[in-house]
Amino acid sequence: MKVFLNPGHAPNGNPDPGACGNGLRECDIAKEVADLVEKYLVAAGVEVVENLQSDNLYYDGEGPCVVEEANACGADIFVSIHCNSATPAALGTETLCYADRGNAGKLAHCIQDQIINSLGTVDRGVKERPGLVVLRMTDMPAVLVELAFISNEGDAALLANDKDEFARAIARGITDYECM
Repeated sequence: MKVFLNPGHAPNGNPDPGACGNGLRECDIAKEVADLVEKYLVAAGVEVVENLQSDNLYYDGEGPCVVEEANACGADIFVSIHCNSATPAALGTETLCYADRGNAGKLAHCIQDQIINSLGTVDRGVKERPGLVVLRMTDMPAVLVELAFISNEGDAALLANDKDEFARAIARGITDYECM
């Protein structure tokens, strides 16, 4: 299986770091987790064809798009990694998918279940989000993982201190999906 990883938001936060809160930036957390996911997948014998950080959730047609890269490289699945943000009271993990894209729902559930079981975050469920370009325009099953809320103090502590466990859970979810 070939996996395309997409840590969310602009590399080094320029021009958009994504959500910021509790001293953290989404772009930094997403990249660190994606790099660890890649390490664990490779160790498990899974081919990671790309680990490309980008800011193309709602593509405007300008410049290259991460979706074009994913479609061109022959990836079997696409996993975009993000942090959520809302009010300080919001917390938990959710995984977004576009169910019309192959087995995206199954992939989303595999990853969501592993994160919830491993980290004990609040389960906000798997949700359909066909409006996101990275989910709608990929040629393969694609998911967007919202690890936890950067705007919530408790979730932010998990994001800061448990990146390795998030990464292991995502990698296990991907290998669970591969075995289905």
